[in-house]
Amino acid sequence: MSTQLIDSLIREIEAKIDSTDLSPERVNSGEVISLGDGIAKVVGLREVAYNEVVEFESGARGVAMNLEENFVGVVVLSGVDTIKEGMIAKTTGRILEVPVGPGLLGRVIDPLGNPLDGLGPIVSTESYPTERVATGVMSRKWVHEPMATGIKAVDALVPVGRGQRELIIGDRQTGKTQIAIDTILNQKGQDVKCIYVAIGQKDSKVVAIAEELRRAGAMEYTTIVAAGASSPAAMQWLAPYSGCAVGEYFMLNGQHALIIYDDLTKHANAYREMALLLRRPPGREAYPGDVFYLHSRLLERSAKLNDSLGAGSMTALPIIETQGGDVSAYVPTNVISITDGQIFLESNLFNAGIKPAINVGLSVSRVGGSAQTKAMKRVAGTLKLSLAQYRELEAFSQFASDLDEDTRSALERGKRMVEILKQDVYSPVPFQKQTCIIYAGTNGYLDSVAVGDIKKFEKDLYAELEEEGTILKTILETKDLNDETKTKLNGVLENLKKMY
Repeated sequence: MSTQLIDSLIREIEAKIDSTDLSPERVNSGEVISLGDGIAKVVGLREVAYNEVVEFESGARGVAMNLEENFVGVVVLSGVDTIKEGMIAKTTGRILEVPVGPGLLGRVIDPLGNPLDGLGPIVSTESYPTERVATGVMSRKWVHEPMATGIKAVDALVPVGRGQRELIIGDRQTGKTQIAIDTILNQKGQDVKCIYVAIGQKDSKVVAIAEELRRAGAMEYTTIVAAGASSPAAMQWLAPYSGCAVGEYFMLNGQHALIIYDDLTKHANAYREMALLLRRPPGREAYPGDVFYLHSRLLERSAKLNDSLGAGSMTALPIIETQGGDVSAYVPTNVISITDGQIFLESNLFNAGIKPAINVGLSVSRVGGSAQTKAMKRVAGTLKLSLAQYRELEAFSQFASDLDEDTRSALERGKRMVEILKQDVYSPVPFQKQTCIIYAGTNGYLDSVAVGDIKKFEKDLYAELEEEGTILKTILETKDLNDETKTKLNGVLENLKKMY
């Protein structure tokens, strides 16, 4: 063979070597060996990460949850009916994300960000991961701005601040969801974006809530993330994390968000179902040991950011359903220890017609007066103590035939304060009006009004104040009840009292 031919062959081989990609893209794929109850076992996924999205050749998607020695446990999120044994599954290199942004306001979506309301595709240019490490301590600011709920008993006794996590806890059918919905309605005009996460709820209930919000004009600043009772456990597990990502977009962009998790008891049950199918060892009450971490890593993402990060906030109102008022059960105690206080709703109060059925003694806000305006602090400072005393006196008076004058007057005033704190559904009260009616009660203006006339008195007072104009405006602007305003308010109350 001639030297020229050999040189030519060498050059050709060198050129091929130079043009060869020595680090080809390796597709990390595996094979489905079993599928049952929404859990796929896949062998061969050597380089899969925890919580990484796995795609099946049928187009179905899942999340890698269990990284075992011989196989990977994949929780299937969509297209479970299309997966067969022997099918190829491959990793994507991405963790689960959901669309976020203003385009989601006014929409009802599933936990994957797909529309459920028939209003066309979701318009979004950004996606956030469903799981994210919570904001660090040094990036936060203390909770100091009120998140007014419009519910007199909450704003006066257990105030909520922007960035707080306040648990709503009670038995079924005690008005837990109602407090959350009224809080959303009260954010109208407050520049707060709301996210309502429905976990394991009946579809009819979610539709009714969406219609009520739409009727009140609240849907324009609200997103509903729904994983109904008929949804797979995986979707119910994912729903609160998806809703949290939607809320984080607003918080991280210097805005204020309010998120409702309704409810985390069903969320824990869905996770328990998934965990047992993944063969994770059950612990107390058959929940796996990491169920505390399930909720803590979700609720810790709510925060009030410091000024250098835009001063945005995300306030969380998680809901927990108890059985027979047992707050010492596993999941309730977990969430109580994570949150900054709880609003405890009692069946006995609800059945007695006291709505919202808030138990004053067991309800607490660990932020307290920091989340109240000066005006509300002035009028409601002694209210919690006097209501607690009223409950004791009420129990005592059932066994006493003869009461002294002081005890009788304390009981009569207590009855009127309880009546003031009653509130109809879908009717949040602005804080300036709350201030005035609570002031009237604590300062004895209602002592001569019959208990049955309190509601009418309250309605007439609001009408008088709206006609007068300056009192409500001053309280709203200054967030305080100064001496001049107090004198004017006393005059209005004196005149109104004469009519009763």
